[in-house]
Amino acid sequence: MFTGIVEELGEIVAVESAADSARFTVHGPVVTQDASHGASIAVNGVCLTVVDLKDGAFTADVMKETLDRSSLGVLAPGDRVNLERPVRLQDRLGGHLVQGHVDGVGTIVSREPGENWEVVRISVPNGLDRYIVEKGSITVDGISLTVVDDDPGEFSVSLIPTTLELTTLGRKKAGDPVNLEVDVMAKYAEKLLAGRLGSEGPRLP
Repeated sequence: MFTGIVEELGEIVAVESAADSARFTVHGPVVTQDASHGASIAVNGVCLTVVDLKDGAFTADVMKETLDRSSLGVLAPGDRVNLERPVRLQDRLGGHLVQGHVDGVGTIVSREPGENWEVVRISVPNGLDRYIVEKGSITVDGISLTVVDDDPGEFSVSLIPTTLELTTLGRKKAGDPVNLEVDVMAKYAEKLLAGRLGSEGPRLP
C-alpha cells in the first residue's frame, strides 16, 4: 500500500524485453537505501517487486498484464520515473490510500500555466470516469492528486511548483500517457451497492 507521495525521481537504467514480459533496472538511491529482495516499490504508480539490488538501483520483472494495463511498456533507458516505497503503519498518510494497481492509461490533453501552478487536463479510458468526482482523489503516475473538475471522458488537476519540480508531471506534455488509479473506496462502494440491488453492476474494463 502506498500514499501517492513521490519520494524521488528515478531513472530507467535498462530494459530487457521478452516475448510476454520485461525486466526493468531503475536507479533510485533513496528508495533502495533500506530495500531488500522481495520488497515493493511503486514505479509511476505501478507496484513492482524487487528481484535485485546494486549500487543504488533495483531490478524488477514486469509481466504482460502490467505492460498491457500501464504505460511502463513505453519506457526506455534514460526516462525519469516517480518512485515511492510502501507506507509503514507508523507513517503519516500524506496523500490517500494507493494500491499500486493501475486501472488504465490516460493521456494528457492540455496544460495551462498559471502564476504559481499549472492546470493539467487528462483524458480517461472508457469505464473509469464514473469513479472520478470533483475534489476527490486520483493517482496519476503514482502521484496523489485532487480532482479540480470532471467532465465526461476527462478531468483536470492543479499542480503546485513542488509537484512540477519533483515528479514526472513537470516534464510530460500533451499526448503523453499517464497511469491512472482511481480511489479504491469508490470501487468497493459500487460493488457493495450492486450487491444490495441484486446485480453484478458495471465493472472496470
